[in-house]
Amino acid sequence: MSDKTQNNGKKKRPSDAAIGSAYKEQKLGSFSERAILGRLWTYMRPYKWLFFICLMLLPVLSALSLVQPWLLQIAIDDFLIPQEISGLWIILVVYAGTVVGHGLLTYAQQYLMKFAGHQALRDLRQQLFDHVQDLSSEFFKKNPVGRIMARLTTDVESLEEALSSGIITMVGDIITLSAIVVILFYKDWQLALASFIVVPFLLAVTLIIRRYLRKAYRDIRVKIARLYAHLQESITGMQVIQLFVRENVSRDEYRDINAEYRDANIRSIRYDAMLYAIVEAVGSITIGAIIWFGSGPALREAITLGLLVAFIEYMQKFFIPIRDLAQKYNVLQSAMASGERIFELLDTDDHIDSPQDPEPLPERPYAIEFDDVYFGYNDGESVLHGLDLHIDPCEKVALVGHTGAGKSTVISLLTRLYDVDEGAVRLNGRDIRNFDVHQLRRQFAVVLQDVFLFKGTLLENLTLGDDSVPLEEVRRATQMVYADGLIDRLPGGLNYEIAERGSNLSSGEKQLIAFARALILKPEVLVLDEATANVDTDTEALIQKAIDRLLANQTSLVIAHRLSTIQRADRILVLDKGRLVEQGSHEELLELGGHYSKLYQLQYATTSANSDDNDDRSDARGLPAE
Repeated sequence: MSDKTQNNGKKKRPSDAAIGSAYKEQKLGSFSERAILGRLWTYMRPYKWLFFICLMLLPVLSALSLVQPWLLQIAIDDFLIPQEISGLWIILVVYAGTVVGHGLLTYAQQYLMKFAGHQALRDLRQQLFDHVQDLSSEFFKKNPVGRIMARLTTDVESLEEALSSGIITMVGDIITLSAIVVILFYKDWQLALASFIVVPFLLAVTLIIRRYLRKAYRDIRVKIARLYAHLQESITGMQVIQLFVRENVSRDEYRDINAEYRDANIRSIRYDAMLYAIVEAVGSITIGAIIWFGSGPALREAITLGLLVAFIEYMQKFFIPIRDLAQKYNVLQSAMASGERIFELLDTDDHIDSPQDPEPLPERPYAIEFDDVYFGYNDGESVLHGLDLHIDPCEKVALVGHTGAGKSTVISLLTRLYDVDEGAVRLNGRDIRNFDVHQLRRQFAVVLQDVFLFKGTLLENLTLGDDSVPLEEVRRATQMVYADGLIDRLPGGLNYEIAERGSNLSSGEKQLIAFARALILKPEVLVLDEATANVDTDTEALIQKAIDRLLANQTSLVIAHRLSTIQRADRILVLDKGRLVEQGSHEELLELGGHYSKLYQLQYATTSANSDDNDDRSDARGLPAE
């Protein structure tokens, strides 16, 4: 939580360390603008013919725009001043034609450009999502969800204007500026020199402000990711915040992060406004210089009124693209900052790879072996220390041990959510790293204590969106775990709409659905990780009967703190500090009087004490004991 300090009666904003490392972003700046634009072009290349059409329209649009002051000069010098208006209508028709043609071609170019840009952005979003799905559990452990969401949403949106119009428009502006310079020097080089005398100053100022703008936009992207991270965490944990009355603390943290995001935006606005104001001022000064210089004695006789008006019109058209370039440059800088973050994510090589030439899976059923396995989530902090264990085909094995003994880590390594640091995990004697990771994971069905349900119908959650699963299989699975009664009670049955994360179901109901979902998958290995922790005793007994029938010819691994749920296991493996210290049946381990016996006695004593307390409370109230 943020620390608040007072300094002369004012609240001091907390540092990044005070706000929390979960919201920090890494330093950016490893990509050059050329590298980012080159990467973006790879997404634009499939639609290059649309970009080519837009580029071909740019000279035409510039010509239609720049011919208008020329026509204006002709109208003034050749028709209005001599008062020869008989042919003026031709000039007016041509002028109107250039205006209409410019408008129609601008519409076509903008439509094609934005169409191509959004197509490219769709491809980029898809690649980002596909890439994120393949990242390892370690990546999601280190990166807050809000930060990842910011990269997939606001960072991609920041590229929208740059891809859909910004870059092409900047090319068009450069063409227009170059054409104006040529035209003005062709018409009168002296007046042209006077017109462009302030341009070097404008370029120097732009280059100076450019550095600050890029830094400001980088800061904005960092701050909005921090804002997203805090929002995601606060909304997800809202129940805890409200139960422990932490609303004020959460509100203060959000206020600080929100203020930092505001300040970052204000810094970019300051530089943006500064650049825009300078361009406007220089433009006005230039127009004044043209009028003053053109009306001077040296050029008074050589310059016609039409030429002077044409010069003013051209210079106004000259500073319009300058202003556009300044605005588009700001858009480009924002896009560059977002591009850095997007490509940094795409370049993250933190995923579990399948071998280039994976081996076929061995014949079923599977024997599982952990051979001298060492593993730690952090460098220098091992969780498993030379773990050796073996599970025979179709054997029902239970893992027990104190919290932190490494039970859940065994499951993570078995399903290759992580890879071992040393040693090997094998199926039927073959290293699981030799198999395709997706094919490997399809062999397992894992039921966790914290069940995750998706927003959608109950049927979609049971089949995980697989329409090929017969409805009879779904009903059979729900009956086997005694979830059919729950489904019958829900409005709509299998079509009942599940809220986000299953918030409209109880923990026990979600657990039943998770069991049915696992059985529908028909796994070769069923893994239960504290899966009955949220199920009442009566329901747990029913589920246990169903599991006993289903796992008769299936390898299974059960982790549970409640030792009563694993007593019927074929073999119990006892872990302590990442090592296998005991194994055997329930009765054998009790007779051994070691770790398992102590765990059982401690849990039995706690259960008995709770039962006695319940009896005492019942007697005191004159009620029967439960």
